[in-house]
Amino acid sequence: MKIYLIAGEPSGDKLGAALMVGLRSLCPDVTFQGIGGPAMQAEGLHSLFDMADLSVMGLAEVVPRYAMLRRRLATAVADVSQAAPDALITIDSPDFCLRVSAGVKARMPAALRPAFIHYVAPSVWAWRPKRAQRMARVIDHVLALLPFEPPFMTGAGMSCDFVGHPVVAEPRANIAAAQEFRASHGIALDAPLVMALPGSRRGEVTRLSPRFGQTLAQVAERVPQMRVVVPRVLAQAGLVAELCRDWPGQPVLLDPNDAWAKRAAFAAADVALAASGTVSLELAANDVPMVIGYDMAWLSRQIMARMIRVPSVTLVNLVSQTTAVPEFIGAACRPGPMADALMAVLPGGEGRGAQLRAMALTMERLGRGGPPPGLRAAQSVLRYLAKRG
Repeated sequence: MKIYLIAGEPSGDKLGAALMVGLRSLCPDVTFQGIGGPAMQAEGLHSLFDMADLSVMGLAEVVPRYAMLRRRLATAVADVSQAAPDALITIDSPDFCLRVSAGVKARMPAALRPAFIHYVAPSVWAWRPKRAQRMARVIDHVLALLPFEPPFMTGAGMSCDFVGHPVVAEPRANIAAAQEFRASHGIALDAPLVMALPGSRRGEVTRLSPRFGQTLAQVAERVPQMRVVVPRVLAQAGLVAELCRDWPGQPVLLDPNDAWAKRAAFAAADVALAASGTVSLELAANDVPMVIGYDMAWLSRQIMARMIRVPSVTLVNLVSQTTAVPEFIGAACRPGPMADALMAVLPGGEGRGAQLRAMALTMERLGRGGPPPGLRAAQSVLRYLAKRG
């Protein structure tokens, strides 16, 4: 069996690597071609070109690299067509991946086309629902990360399986690691530790950091012994260091290349103040109660307010079907209310228990305790190929 895989971002690279492990365990004679990063290459994939060429987002980044991206698209379409795999599995990065699938479908005769499978369903349940119909023109089968996504995909004409979210398989640090983290940074075992995560993109960090700092200052007035820890992504490490220089709580800035320190910090933290995004699932997986704050430019805020189709933007709330995680979005992203919400989820706070229960339910619904998501994804692929014949 020959599988062609395409991932365009580090998160997709991790998904692809786990899928490769799952497929190889179920089908030892499987072979792989495609485009991937270090994780997929460690599983034996020889990448057609550097995956980093595809890791661009936003108009300002795409425009100057448009000609290069067009060349990479043409190269990928030609390589898939020549390889004639049993399945083309594209992983997230829909702007590039779905164009590859469309190009291959147009280029290859119907009798020779692979099965077109896409890993990570678009968030049509949140906004732009017509994306599912457009995707169905080129995709046969979808591997979904969230349990409520399959009906949206099948309603558009594709088959779809929920295969579990990768966060449930991420390693977690133990109590000893948490204690060691606190000791190594001079944080007392009984000092409330707040994890602050102001985003991974420059615009997010610039917009949210001042408000997060003001929020933490209000908490520090009520809890003077509070300490702060700040995980950073590599691309924004310097910016975050600059913007949180005057925050209270003697912020501990984590090395973005130190995965152990981040896991240990999650285990050590009591609460988190975080930007909206999948980080809410990472916090839930590590039993860290949270408050979500997010804002965007005024025009973007007006557009999104008209497009959003869900009552909450926090995945923990959506998956658990609760409102346990306080969220302050747009004009509501203000220091005073966020500080009050953080106080309510600190140890002993009235909102902490409900949130811990919602996080446990979220992890259960995302697949914790079951087979690894990579194996479930592999089983779904093989079932679909067998059904397709």
